[in-house]
Formats: sequence, C-alpha cells, structure tokens
Amino acid sequence: MRSDRVVDGLAVGRTSVGGDDASTSIVALYRKLKRNDINVILVSGAILSLYNIVDIDELSRKTRLPVICLTYRETSGIENSIKRHFPERANTKLEAYRRLGHRSKFQLKSGHFVFARTSVLDDFEAKSVIEAFTLQGSIPEPIRVARLLARAVAPRLSSHRD
Repeated sequence: MRSDRVVDGLAVGRTSVGGDDASTSIVALYRKLKRNDINVILVSGAILSLYNIVDIDELSRKTRLPVICLTYRETSGIENSIKRHFPERANTKLEAYRRLGHRSKFQLKSGHFVFARTSVLDDFEAKSVIEAFTLQGSIPEPIRVARLLARAVAPRLSSHRD
C-alpha cells in the first residue's frame, strides 16, 4: 500500500502451523511483489500460525527494510503455552520468542492502543508510520486490507495443498 493508501500490489503465501517459517514466508511474499519502492513491512503479530514466530531482525536484514509487528492487546506472554505445546522444541521456540524483545505501547490519535515490536525504527518513527496508515480504530489500512484478502483466499488455499 502506498502512503496515499492506494493498494498497489497483492501477494499470497502461507506459513506452516506450528512451524518456524514465518520470516521466510514473509520474505518470499516481499520478493514475489518485485517492488523496489517498499519502505516498511507491517505485520499483524509477531507470532503467526500457532506459534510460528517471526524473526523481526532477520526479516529486516533479508529485505533491507524496517519492520513493525503489531498486536492490539496487552498480554503476559506465551512462554508457558510454548512449553506446553512444544515440549521437544520448547528451547528453540522460547529462544525465538525472547529474541522478539520488548513491545512498545502507543496510544493512537483515535484513542486506541497498539503494541509494536520493531526492527530498525525507533518508537517515534514506528508510531509515525502506524499513525499515517491508521484511518480509524487501531488497525493500519495495509493490515486491514491484508486480513480481508486472507479471509477471502484462505478457504481456497486450505483446500489446495502444495
């Protein structure tokens, strides 16, 4: 999505449930677009597809772009859930989760709060990007449009295995 909020490209990909390919999948989406004018990557959540954890710094390194992963509520963390669901891979998953680091809490002009983990950007820059793309509520337009697309194509993707 361009800064004037015009949608200027779409790509669809998938991550494995409970896997470790979230970052790789997002990099593949970025490359699929074949664009040299992308300035930032926004992701709804840093943990996708049942504990498939995005490595924000790796994603930033591989795309050479700043990354912002957003969440919309305060939580106490998921360490105990990781241990319960992945007893044999808990150490690896916990290490990836801890690498995510601190979430910054921002109050938007709309009055809503968001929580962000970032790579490359400081809090001021991240909040500026989030504000620029959030027309109402707490969900930036690129993420809102991506969710709409995902809901539309998900039934087709799940019925066609690669």
